[in-house]
Amino acid sequence: MTTIHDIARISGYSASTVSRVLNRKNHVSKEAREAIQKAIEALDYVPSDIARDLSRGKTLNIGFVLPHTKHPFFTEILTGAINASFLTDYHLVILPSEYNESKEIEYLEQLRSNAFDGLIFTSHGLPLEKLAEYTKYGPIVCCEKPYDVPISAVYAEREIALTEAFHYLRKNAYQQIGFFLSRDEKISATSRETLSAYQKVFEAKPNKELIKTSVATYKEGYQAAKEWHKEGINLEVLFSNGDDIVAGARQFYVDHELPLPFLIGQENQLSSQLMAISTIDYQFLEIGKHAFNLIINWQELEKISVPSKFILR
Repeated sequence: MTTIHDIARISGYSASTVSRVLNRKNHVSKEAREAIQKAIEALDYVPSDIARDLSRGKTLNIGFVLPHTKHPFFTEILTGAINASFLTDYHLVILPSEYNESKEIEYLEQLRSNAFDGLIFTSHGLPLEKLAEYTKYGPIVCCEKPYDVPISAVYAEREIALTEAFHYLRKNAYQQIGFFLSRDEKISATSRETLSAYQKVFEAKPNKELIKTSVATYKEGYQAAKEWHKEGINLEVLFSNGDDIVAGARQFYVDHELPLPFLIGQENQLSSQLMAISTIDYQFLEIGKHAFNLIINWQELEKISVPSKFILR
């Protein structure tokens, strides 16, 4: 493997002079620059990206941790971050986690060893407090409201739109409301915020039999609606964690010629627009963009909230 010492030996100049030429520094004579360039071409030398990263103190790589791509929450945030990255020299490195704590520790340790210039956690299996411990090694941004945890975050101000949606349902005397959630409220901040907003408006917790977890795709939405029907549960409202997911449930009702409950999705996707399904727009593209920019323009701990909106259709 060719090194700058080989170039120095062939060109007749010191390794430090070769380094100045490679890094386009001044204070190198024209004669020396030409001789070193000839040696570089003769040896077909290509500078090491890793060595260059070490010399400038940056990798230009941002780690993007996401548990899966089944739910648009993650893919939309990723798209927002990618769109922002096009305007920079930085690269996004996808780090799949599946909520595996060991995997997430591995990524945090890579940040500690300077493999990344920062990490964006769309969601996590580790406690938020554990992520915060690693912020001393580099920028970490999470995509949920961190409350009192000292960690930077960009998140949807969910309570605004959730409360508005539940007030609308209560005003119209809806009572039998079913929920689709990705994860149990004990481990998901998003699920906790949803059920907390319901309790705030209805002054009671929803019936456990009306909550379906591990529902994150069109197919799973269809299956969950099927299970409720088999159990003899007739919903007045189906409050889903995604437009495509609630579209799957809707298709079950249509296929079996059953009365449609009032449907509310999330993310304001094309499916809800085409089917006139009410939804909540959390502006995930904006969250991804802000999270990326927060990493590359890192100065200090910062928390950015993005407003949400209930869209009645």
